[in-house]
Amino acid sequence: MIGLGTAPIGGLYSEVSDEDAVAVVERAWDLGVRWFDTAPLYGSGLAEHRLGKVLRHKPRDDFVVSTKVGRLLRPGESEWHGAPPLEAYFDFSYDGVLHSLEDSLARLGLDRVDVVFVHDPEDHQDEALAGAFPALARLRDEGVVRAIGFGMNYVEPLVRFAREADPNCLLVAGRYTLLDRSAAHELLPLCEERGIEVLVGGAFNSGVLADGDTYDYAPAPPEVRDRVATLRETCSRFDVPLAAAAVQFPLRHRAVRTVLVGCRSVAELEEDVALFERELPDALWAEL
Repeated sequence: MIGLGTAPIGGLYSEVSDEDAVAVVERAWDLGVRWFDTAPLYGSGLAEHRLGKVLRHKPRDDFVVSTKVGRLLRPGESEWHGAPPLEAYFDFSYDGVLHSLEDSLARLGLDRVDVVFVHDPEDHQDEALAGAFPALARLRDEGVVRAIGFGMNYVEPLVRFAREADPNCLLVAGRYTLLDRSAAHELLPLCEERGIEVLVGGAFNSGVLADGDTYDYAPAPPEVRDRVATLRETCSRFDVPLAAAAVQFPLRHRAVRTVLVGCRSVAELEEDVALFERELPDALWAEL
């Protein structure tokens, strides 16, 4: 399954107009995308607001929305382009999670979200296990949300949470890609064993695998660019765009159910969906 990540329409890297952001979500719906992932962090609430402008007019049982907790917003300077003057700060407390979800629902204009992830708790693991996750577990037990989990860019904390908590799903960004397969060593086998659904974000490693020049949200270092060139040459021998292999690669593992792509324009979205749906030869996968 392919899902839409909403960090770009929240102003990641550059400002996106409200009109363009809404057009991306509408086009995603037209193309059959039914999983939409967002967070209070993205655009200091702007991504949730824009996503909700579209989804609140769609049949509620026909789509899945995932958002995140662990950051609240307060007046301040946002680091996101075109975002409101709000800054995000960490809060993994029990009450903070309830407050965060209430605010997210207000921005989305929806009566519920389906999935909630504890967002980036790598430096607050004990607090997340003691406060944030029990709050989500209560909401899950009460039927307020369907599934709960953790989402971050680091493998080791996710392994710990998979072992010590009871997540339904995990979101791992940038750690199961053509460039970085570190999630395959322990995390993905563990999730497969325990029936934990895995979503993969950052399949392009923030751009470098899709003709961009950033790797993990920073300029790609020379050694990464060299590896990308090798991967591109391998794909070219099969007349396959590197980005097509990159976006499809995560689903080669049985534990991975969904790949999230973040798009800032309709053209970018249409390209990503076409790459995702393109049939690739088995011989290419064998080489990769």
